Amino acid sequence: MKNLKLILLTVALMGGLLATNAQRTVVKVYPRHGTVVTTVKKPRVVVHNKTNFYFADGIWYKARGRKYVVVGAPVGVKVRNLPRGNKVVVVNGRKLYKYKGIWYKKSGRNYVVVNV
Repeated sequence: MKNLKLILLTVALMGGLLATNAQRTVVKVYPRHGTVVTTVKKPRVVVHNKTNFYFADGIWYKARGRKYVVVGAPVGVKVRNLPRGNKVVVVNGRKLYKYKGIWYKKSGRNYVVVNV
């Protein structure tokens, strides 16, 4: 009987520890296209077809006055680095990189936005 109580107590403690760790999971929510934000954290300015785009944490923006609008990635635009968490995917024999629904291909030292 003592062993059974000890086992049940151990299982209860382990369950409590696992539940505590599960609550520490952080979920990032990315804004939809068309969302207007007032600030962008450390954006990189990327000029494409004479238009300034702002790239931060895998999200593309265009300036609208003093605010920024979330936009889709312009096809053909080049960036030097991809955000952490991108996935390498082979599509039709081509090695591509995917991040938040945007597809990139390696071109020299840069990554180029492509349609798949």
